[in-house]
Amino acid sequence: MMGPPGAGKGTQSIRLAAQFGVVHVSTGDMFRAAVSSGSEIGRRATSFMDAGRLVPDEVTLGIVRERLSEPDAKAGFILDGFPRTVAQGEGLTQILKDRGAELDAVVLIEVADDILIQRAAGRVVCNRCGRVFHLEYNPPTGPSGGCACGGTVARRADDSTETVRARLAVYRAQTEPLKSYYASRGLLVAVDGRGGVDDVYDRIVKAFGRCMK
Repeated sequence: MMGPPGAGKGTQSIRLAAQFGVVHVSTGDMFRAAVSSGSEIGRRATSFMDAGRLVPDEVTLGIVRERLSEPDAKAGFILDGFPRTVAQGEGLTQILKDRGAELDAVVLIEVADDILIQRAAGRVVCNRCGRVFHLEYNPPTGPSGGCACGGTVARRADDSTETVRARLAVYRAQTEPLKSYYASRGLLVAVDGRGGVDDVYDRIVKAFGRCMK
């Protein structure tokens, strides 16, 4: 699942994984699992994060390889937030090749920058499970307006207009080139990300239906 920050990749990926009976695999989940497991690749990632440095592609790819080798990923998976660069996309291609697998599709949720900045103002995150909500499009349904897991929700400090613009600039420079990488392989399916969560979800399901035939 591809798209700029705030496009709704996480929300849509969770719903799709449930509908298709596959696992939702996010970058954050992979890192947390690798670190908590105490595996060698997890310890390597921790050393970079503790030093405030970016985790190198080789370590990130090692974590992806480790996660996709888990039993629950054998029936299929939806990747959310990965790959982020062409180099990571190439690494993922090799990982899947080694497993005798391949991607069915790469869904790109397209949303204009001004809409993304507006959306960020209403986005909140659960302090316990990390689930992302939007006060207008996807509000939390737990007790007292919190998350169903019992956690509380709050706006992230990095959802300010300035920070969102900076994240979008990074996305355009580093991740957007993946569009050409996957389009050249006949895998890219672009979906209009405007409107409510249900509207976008319906478009994605239809896109999946077309590319899976």
